[in-house]
Amino acid sequence: MLIVISPAKTLDFETPATTKKHTTPDFLEHSQVLLEQLRTLSPADIADLMGVSDKIAVLNYDRFQRWQAPFDTGNAKQAVLAFKGDVYTGLDAADFTTLEFNFAQKHLRILSGLYGMLRPLDLMQAYRLEMGTRLVNQRGNNLYGFWGETITQAVNKQLKKINSGVLVNLASNEYFKVLQTKAINAEIITPVFKDLKAGKYKIISFYAKKARGLMSAYIIKHQLEDVEDIKQFDTGGYRYNSAMSTASEWVFTRDHAA
Repeated sequence: MLIVISPAKTLDFETPATTKKHTTPDFLEHSQVLLEQLRTLSPADIADLMGVSDKIAVLNYDRFQRWQAPFDTGNAKQAVLAFKGDVYTGLDAADFTTLEFNFAQKHLRILSGLYGMLRPLDLMQAYRLEMGTRLVNQRGNNLYGFWGETITQAVNKQLKKINSGVLVNLASNEYFKVLQTKAINAEIITPVFKDLKAGKYKIISFYAKKARGLMSAYIIKHQLEDVEDIKQFDTGGYRYNSAMSTASEWVFTRDHAA
């Protein structure tokens, strides 16, 4: 199976990487096209485009100006270790063994507004560019238009390479929308995580994001090949809920946070 997850706004380029292995992103030439456009924007333009504070706008203005290929371990870091949001807290890739990094490199992909799609060990430089950003560009009115066909083809290529007919969607709606799902040559399974609150099972954003990382780690650490084995996922107190699930949306519930 192939897993897709979202990136994170929070980054960590200070903590040393726990592996020396690294690869180069497949779509740096495409990223360069976006960077050339982004570099023409002032901090005020960036604040308006992204809906962020002046401080964050200046930070990303500086990042866009400094961005430079080629990447190496002196100016970049492996993506799965650089992202530090809730998903990545659950994933805890810094604790991966060599075998787990190798499995993740084949079976996990990170969707990205700037890099398109990253393998876990692909080097990246700091950035912020969410997939939902309405950046008018040469391919369309937003980043979905810029990346959609390219990423969809790349997903199909990797599915064929690992001889898999299943795509596990552990990305947010904002990021998964970039894939042209009707053109994906695989069954798409979307796990959903719900917690009991006020007598009802609800999606609680913080817990759901972390659970996506926990499930990704579960698949990687157990080196799962059969998607049905995902139903045994029990990390953090979650259990597969067959009554609430459908053929394509698998619901996992828990009554108490573990």
